[in-house]
Amino acid sequence: MLIALCSLKGSPGVTTTALALAARWPAEQTPVVVECDPAGGDLAARFRLPSTPGLVSLAAAARKSMEASVLWQHVQRLPAGLTVVAGPVGAEQARAALGILAPRGTSVLRAAGDQPGVVVLADCGRVDPGSTTLPIIRAADAMVLFAHARDDELSHVASKIRTAATWNPRPGFVLVGDGYPTTEVEHELHIGVLDRIPHDPKGAAVLCGYRRSGPSPDHSALGRAALRLASGLGFMHRPHGAPSASPRVGGHLAAAAPANQPDVPVGTPQPPQQWQSSADGTRP
Repeated sequence: MLIALCSLKGSPGVTTTALALAARWPAEQTPVVVECDPAGGDLAARFRLPSTPGLVSLAAAARKSMEASVLWQHVQRLPAGLTVVAGPVGAEQARAALGILAPRGTSVLRAAGDQPGVVVLADCGRVDPGSTTLPIIRAADAMVLFAHARDDELSHVASKIRTAATWNPRPGFVLVGDGYPTTEVEHELHIGVLDRIPHDPKGAAVLCGYRRSGPSPDHSALGRAALRLASGLGFMHRPHGAPSASPRVGGHLAAAAPANQPDVPVGTPQPPQQWQSSADGTRP
């Protein structure tokens, strides 16, 4: 399975959430986080990783081979045991690597994601219609878009949602942190909310290596939300060409809940939901 994680504006913590998803992904599957952010990666600096292997070396290797095994030759292990392909810190180097990797590397990422029991979490950072990561997003089994539940970020979601909905046939929208209630966002933007990630600075700091003491992903609010989201994505999506092992809802994720449904507090398990945008901007 290949899942593209991204945002339209701001810094809603896509990389941190990618790590949380990898940490809490169901044990029967092996996750790998690939930093595909055109603005540059964070993991190498956060964890003091060597520059090689990583995204740059993967892009070079993708020139010669698109086999699934190529991806695994360019991974590193974080102290917590998570498997990552770290992006370069500099934006110029990251864009150059993605310029090589995206046209060719979608096949590498796709091939790796098609392996039984493998989940490739592509951290695509902030995305716009001209982003070098769009080929990866289009090739993914699902695109998950993150945004804080605040006016500034939601205004960008509202203005770009029709365009973003064309990037991948299975989009999902996740709210991050405090702010507007989930049902109010659904009602005002005419989209469904897949899940909500709580504001959990202590859990995020431990996961990102900023502090040694604190709740582990198994016990933090961030980790619990990541498990819920990972379980939903794992249940609802399948690799290309593989038979579906679970029921689907009309070939898509479930549509948004009715706008008059009472808001559900963060932390309450909810079924995965798909956001869509029709031509007139109304709920499908």
